[in-house]
Amino acid sequence: MATLYERFVLPRLLRCACSAPGIMKQRAKVVPLAEGRVLELGIGMGLNLELYDAARVESVTGVDPAAELRAIAEAAPRDPRLSVKVEDGTAEALPFEAGTFDCVVCTFTLCSVHTPAAALSEARRVLKTGGRFLYCEHGLAPDADVAKWQRRIEPVWKRMAGGCHLTRPVTAAIAAAGFTVRSSDSMYIPRAPRFAGWSEWGEAAP
Repeated sequence: MATLYERFVLPRLLRCACSAPGIMKQRAKVVPLAEGRVLELGIGMGLNLELYDAARVESVTGVDPAAELRAIAEAAPRDPRLSVKVEDGTAEALPFEAGTFDCVVCTFTLCSVHTPAAALSEARRVLKTGGRFLYCEHGLAPDADVAKWQRRIEPVWKRMAGGCHLTRPVTAAIAAAGFTVRSSDSMYIPRAPRFAGWSEWGEAAP
């Protein structure tokens, strides 16, 4: 059962952090590229919904284990033409048949799932042959001094930020899960603290 902090404080904290202008600019680099039947891993508060191109997307199915966040996502702004379904579920055990989706979108989610390798394996499983995995995440910085602070801060950060990890690799983990990375880029998000601001984004094929 969710604690009072998880029910009332954490959603407000996440909304403030995850909808910051720099974060939304990162989301906008990948979400509009989605097309066909789309699965969004960890839909959270539905911050990506306003970024989908309704002319290219047949439907968006979002999964998230947090009831408090799913309720916010249900009411999140989006193009009225966009067909959206928000479901209870975890990225590590998706309730869908293999080859169901044309595209899987994963933004600022791999940092907080329990087992990233399992989540990525499930994403590959539910993608159609020729499907696309679009990602934008934050994670382990390439600079030793930043990574050192990430390791120091992470134990407290995880408790405050809903299980968010600072030291998980991003693109390397996606490749290790069997995806073929077609394009990738990276940067420190402007005005974000460097320990939480290293971002990698791109597209991969199952």
